Amino acid sequence: MSGLDPTFTALPYRQLGDAALSRARDLGVTHADFRFERNRHQDLVVRDGILQTAHNADDLGFAVRVIHGGAWGFASSVILTTDEAVRVAEAAVEVARVAAAMTTRLVELAPEPVYDDLTWVSSYEIDPFDLATHEKADLLIDWSQRLRAHPAVQHATALVQQVHENKYYADLSGTRTTQQRIRVRPEVEAMGSTDTVFDSMTSLAAPAGRGWEYLTGTTYDWDTELAELPELLAEKLAAPSVKAGSYDLVIHPSNLWLTIHESIGHATELDRALGYEANYAGTSFATYDLLGELQYGSPVMQVTGDRTVEHGLATIGYDDEGVQTQTWDIVRDGVLVGYQLDRHIAHLKPELTSTDGRGRSNGCAYADSPGHIPIQRMANVSLQPAAQGPSTEDLIGRVEDGIYIVGDKSWSIDMQRFNFQFTGQRFFRIVNGELAGQLRDVAYQATTTDFWNSLEAVGGPDTWELGGAFNCGKAQPGQVASVSHGCPTSLFRGIRILNTNDEAGH
Repeated sequence: MSGLDPTFTALPYRQLGDAALSRARDLGVTHADFRFERNRHQDLVVRDGILQTAHNADDLGFAVRVIHGGAWGFASSVILTTDEAVRVAEAAVEVARVAAAMTTRLVELAPEPVYDDLTWVSSYEIDPFDLATHEKADLLIDWSQRLRAHPAVQHATALVQQVHENKYYADLSGTRTTQQRIRVRPEVEAMGSTDTVFDSMTSLAAPAGRGWEYLTGTTYDWDTELAELPELLAEKLAAPSVKAGSYDLVIHPSNLWLTIHESIGHATELDRALGYEANYAGTSFATYDLLGELQYGSPVMQVTGDRTVEHGLATIGYDDEGVQTQTWDIVRDGVLVGYQLDRHIAHLKPELTSTDGRGRSNGCAYADSPGHIPIQRMANVSLQPAAQGPSTEDLIGRVEDGIYIVGDKSWSIDMQRFNFQFTGQRFFRIVNGELAGQLRDVAYQATTTDFWNSLEAVGGPDTWELGGAFNCGKAQPGQVASVSHGCPTSLFRGIRILNTNDEAGH
């Protein structure tokens, strides 16, 4: 783990923050916070041994958010002077004055302790932005060429997305935090065809809050992945199409993380459940009146929200409202017991997090750039393993007629996060407790509660893995956030399987 990047700490964020907050205080705000960010991005894409994309982008600026007259005000800028910081604070207050006339319920925030001048840096070994672009591109070129050496592979892509995020936060209560996060998303895909079938096979390495070491073999076995992908693709191209019907499913974490994201993660964002967020991808069936009553899943289902797990994409020390991040229960013994909160929502529902009537956020505020206002965003929402739970092989051994699903692909879910279907990368027939070759054209379909109540068993800690995505979208104007979801291999009984090829003709 490294310290803060000195090219960031040399920037004048403290002076700008002091100027902005002082002016906001003089204008009579009840709350003001200042956020200064530098976000660096690089995307590299190689196809068939040729570098096709090398895209770099830097986002640098600051924002001031206030509560004045019981309403939110927000403004931002990219001009790094104290005069501009004062002007932005004044603009934020003016926005609040206009918004106050349209605000029917006064905005108040749940309390949070003061964190005076604390630093947090994510867990990584090699900052990818310290390496030359050609060095990183050479690795991806090598990967794609190794895939194409196999006769089943007609085309191959290799890519990596890299993000270096620095953020300084300060507010009128006295909290000041400076943070740094590194995350990477590597992927390789092999493509091939027969006279009648075109398909692909993608790597299983999840995006992670790690550095370049993730791509060099010290934390993930890329050599084995690259050697296996072509053979798996060749088998998939020759595999029979699934017969639609009801099957028992053993689902690997590389697939199940996405089902968790869509059917639990978004459904338990409390702004959705209360109807505050409806513009982008709808609200939620898991409404607040169901808290403590909804049998979300079977008794073996234990789901936590977590912004602290090592290498998680949503892991951070302090959120964008100055809240120290935490871990908490969302589903306990299959019952809905919690939600994801920011400070405003936590104030509205204080009974969720305290007995003193004051409430507390669980640290779920995030803005994806200095030009956007923080909104309630997803934590690392994860299904927990059983302490003495079975291995993946043991779970497969319990199934007489079923399918083992590995890797994510496409998905669909309704605006209430209730009716869904998911596909995957690799589908293996299970017959009498043994794998019996691959299948094609598989999708599983269910409602959220039917699916999770069919959960018979979760694997042990050795089967638990973090999956995740770089591109979780929410809000209007739209914001994008990265988030991880951990889970063990899990066994579900009697799930409806569709043949996607047959369904495509309807």
